[in-house]
Amino acid sequence: MAATYDVAQVRDDFPILQRRLAGDLPLVYLDSANTSQKPRQVVDAIDAHYLAHNANVARAMHQLGAEASEAFELGRTKVAGFIGANRREEVVFTKNASEALNLVARVLGDAGAVGPGDEIVISQMEHHSNIVPWQLLAERTGATLRWFGLTPEGRLDLENDPIGERTKIVAVTWVSNMLGTINPVADLVARAKAVGAYSVVDASQAVPQVPVDLAALDADFVAFTGHKMVGPTGIGVLWGRYDLLASLPPFLGGGEMIETVTMERSTFAAPPARFEAGTPPIAQAVGLGAAVDYLSSLGMENVAAHEQAVTAYALERLLEIDGLTVVGPTEPVDRGGAISFTLDGVHPHDVAQLLDSKGVAVRAGHHCAKPAHACFGVQSTTRASFYLYTTEAEIDALVAAIWHTKKYFGA
Repeated sequence: MAATYDVAQVRDDFPILQRRLAGDLPLVYLDSANTSQKPRQVVDAIDAHYLAHNANVARAMHQLGAEASEAFELGRTKVAGFIGANRREEVVFTKNASEALNLVARVLGDAGAVGPGDEIVISQMEHHSNIVPWQLLAERTGATLRWFGLTPEGRLDLENDPIGERTKIVAVTWVSNMLGTINPVADLVARAKAVGAYSVVDASQAVPQVPVDLAALDADFVAFTGHKMVGPTGIGVLWGRYDLLASLPPFLGGGEMIETVTMERSTFAAPPARFEAGTPPIAQAVGLGAAVDYLSSLGMENVAAHEQAVTAYALERLLEIDGLTVVGPTEPVDRGGAISFTLDGVHPHDVAQLLDSKGVAVRAGHHCAKPAHACFGVQSTTRASFYLYTTEAEIDALVAAIWHTKKYFGA
């Protein structure tokens, strides 16, 4: 990690991290896989847009309209550069990653990409957003859903490969939001290409954490969301190869996604406008552009190195606790900054509540990953997740709060 990365200086950019909670406890925010906190640079960019440049885009012929349109499209340009897109028109703005994945599933189905006898391949570690749309597509088309299983260590069972000659779509997560596992997505994309299948990658946990070069990855579609990468809520991204996007039908009909409309028929605009019906998330795109600037200023290599170091420290400390079981990889290799665990004799919701009483914010539940939990024979877990502002002192506070929880419940 470069010496220029100073976590204390980074934390100064996040006013919320200086909050005091009930009982004058300092906030220990360990729920970044759920949503990241926002630096003042992002908040200020959104604030400035609303206060000085607010207008709708691609409609108004006045100066404010031109300024808003330019700012909105600049956000697209910044995102394209950040993820290594071949061209800015490959970036489609959605309201979140779930909508981006649903968009792909719907338009591939409408385009006849799958039918009876065809197969769609996912994995058991997927977020529900990368399971349910494919289940619905299989139901609509008569296709069969298949999946990679998981190993006891919480990694994909690559030895039992469901990708075959009938596979038409392979949709997998890059980094698991529950297990923290970083999957070999380049290999999975290559396996998909070898059988002529479309490849779809859920990168919601990857884009915030690791350097991404989509041109090198060579996937067909990649989805991620703004609010996990220090950006605002209400905006997600679907990246797709331009030739594919241009060959697909629209997702939603409405304003600005058309070429022309008559009472008899409509023709549609080129991507990305084809997939951005109605008023888009304008201020959110401005904020996402500011988030990209912020992450780029830190250097994604530095962000990834910090995340890896903090996660390694957390694994070491958590595994010292009697009765605590990490659900997922216990070695800090090919691993993101989310650790799910169980504590013998204590329900995960009770763990989260007791931790909250000490100012430590974590998540408890199935984390929109019920099939992954079922693989490990648990209904729910407690999850601590880290990001570019997390410190080792916060990990120590987490561990101390877990010991307190054990003592409170006599566990």
